[in-house]
Amino acid sequence: MVNGMGECILVVDDDREIVKAISILLEGEGYQVLKAYDGLQALDILSVHQVRLVLIDVMMPKLDGLSAVMRIRERQNIPIIVLSAKSEETDKVLGLSMGADDYVAKPYNPQELAARVKSHLRRYTSLGDIHAGCRSSQIKNGRLLYNTEERILYADGEPLRLTATETRIVELLMRNLGRVFPAEEIYRRVWEEEAYASENTVMVHIRRIREKLELNPKEPEYIKVVWGIGYKMEKK
Repeated sequence: MVNGMGECILVVDDDREIVKAISILLEGEGYQVLKAYDGLQALDILSVHQVRLVLIDVMMPKLDGLSAVMRIRERQNIPIIVLSAKSEETDKVLGLSMGADDYVAKPYNPQELAARVKSHLRRYTSLGDIHAGCRSSQIKNGRLLYNTEERILYADGEPLRLTATETRIVELLMRNLGRVFPAEEIYRRVWEEEAYASENTVMVHIRRIREKLELNPKEPEYIKVVWGIGYKMEKK
């Protein structure tokens, strides 16, 4: 517990200087920081400590960051921010496809990194907040049912394992059945920051959600693309 906050962050990078610098930054913000220097060490720490967010590098020995992200996602839906010196769009999309919530390119801006961490923790924590202006505790749409108090989406009566970011997107679309949202608006509402080059980030998250809720993700019946405009949840 730090300053009564109890928010513990795991920082994973094989460059010890980077881990040290990020740790100093986050401890200055009042967080508790755990450190790992490869993917396997990160998984070991996550198995015994209650971590609220993971910052992880891509290129690491023993187990690379993207493989570690996939392994973490098999068990937990905590926010994951990928750090990488590579700023190419393809690497960003790959990280998001594996299950990361966000991506920060090195060299990172300390203020931006701290703001991203704060934003993801707030969004993740708020999933337990039932004061979300619920008009009803359940929204039913065909074979989907979204419980606004639990913040859980059910498909055919089975709860789906969604990350905090995916849940936010689903909630936005389920509360506004039939309404088309441009990618920029989804990004602003879900990530709670201005949308710069947000199209790919939103697209990858939509694809992951479809894989979990659609019977045939290649021919979705619920989350539809309205070409040139954005995305909507089809009313059933």
